[in-house]
Amino acid sequence: MKIFTDLSTSPELLEYLREGIAPHELLLPAQSGASVLADVPTDPLMQEADIVLGQPRVDAVLSSPKLKWLQVSTAGYTRYDTADFRAAVKEKGVPVSNSSHVYDDACAEHVIAFMLANARQLPRNLKSRCANGSAEWNGLRRDCKLLQEQSLLIVGYGAIAERVIELLQPFRMSITAMRRTVRGDEKVKIVTPDEVSAALAEADHVINILPDNAESLHWFNAARFAQMKPGAIYYNIGRGTTTQQDDLAATLKSGHLGAAWLDVTDPEPLPDDHVLWTCETCHITPHTAGGQYDEARVLIRHFIENLRRFEKGEKLVNRIM
Repeated sequence: MKIFTDLSTSPELLEYLREGIAPHELLLPAQSGASVLADVPTDPLMQEADIVLGQPRVDAVLSSPKLKWLQVSTAGYTRYDTADFRAAVKEKGVPVSNSSHVYDDACAEHVIAFMLANARQLPRNLKSRCANGSAEWNGLRRDCKLLQEQSLLIVGYGAIAERVIELLQPFRMSITAMRRTVRGDEKVKIVTPDEVSAALAEADHVINILPDNAESLHWFNAARFAQMKPGAIYYNIGRGTTTQQDDLAATLKSGHLGAAWLDVTDPEPLPDDHVLWTCETCHITPHTAGGQYDEARVLIRHFIENLRRFEKGEKLVNRIM
């Protein structure tokens, strides 16, 4: 088979990919985008491919005469998450998978780092030089909390959520997750969007892992922040578009929420004059949650492992369509 990729990576890693897919042929574009989301023109070679790894244009996928499988090289797949695209690939019999498995550990550890930093009051502690026994020292110790036996609501149940749940087991937290459709194999209590209001009102921590689509746009807004438990902590490692950021800032300034920890914003980076930068209890990392050492090699290895499954007709990991 012929395998096309638009990954922008080193010659060494492209050779690693070439060796890993043998005896299949690797096709590379003449031009690649600076970003996985760059909308560069489609290379004609893609039309010859049986399999594509990367972020091809939607029209190129739908016009491809030979395509048998698409693996998206990111966890997000916004450009493909439409009713028309889903219907088209279903009709063509083309399975679509993403690369969530590459990023679930990193994203899960990132948000748990957020949770622990908040519980142990690290931003305040790291800024302080207070003396042992002083009023400030006593206040810092008093405000530090434990995650043990607190409640967590995860909005958006997928590979990252499952890893978060696994890693939090030693903390004995009460965990609930929201999912549009209950499958029955979930590891925690599941609520549907119609049932989420009560869960928001009870949770000490709310993690947003919603994807970017029409249904999730500004899903977290003034109304939903108002439903949250006073003093609750809000985390977003999903997509910036899912949060109405002005509403979040207003909620933080009112004191209703205890803090917000964000790895994603809209836009990215957030402009210097955005109101969220003026919120003392809002902490932002620059969309680095999925990052890890040798990330591209991990991504390629994930694709090669999935290729072996495809060759054998086995279930693909992270199949989304």
